[in-house]
Amino acid sequence: MLKVLQLTKLTRGLFMKFDICAPILGFEGIKQVALEKIDDNFMRMIAAEDANISFTLINPFALREYDFEIPDRTQELLGVDEKSNILILNILLIQNPVEESLVNFIGPMVFNTDNQKAAQIILSESMKYGVAEKISDYLKK
Repeated sequence: MLKVLQLTKLTRGLFMKFDICAPILGFEGIKQVALEKIDDNFMRMIAAEDANISFTLINPFALREYDFEIPDRTQELLGVDEKSNILILNILLIQNPVEESLVNFIGPMVFNTDNQKAAQIILSESMKYGVAEKISDYLKK
């Protein structure tokens, strides 16, 4: 069983660098990123090649039940085994108002914090998750 890290365990403002082992869709030129913790639910991912390319990431477990299998090929690329510490985050497209922001649940980013390797996976077989779900659908009313 993989250990999924919670953002609360990481220090705010903490920077971690990761090598991208499988391309981020639409951003195939990005080979390395830095993660910066914003708070217990959000991080910023910045491309090493171009600081103008950045993504806001969200902890999906703070919003909903979220589970999937990491494909064997991705586990190999990331050097993941049952003792690995991994971080799962999803890309968030910020909108105004923030309640209209969209979460990509079908393309999670997987980070192996033990060896600083990362990849995006696509949950193409999943009917449970969408590519652009409103964050407001998961906020407590």
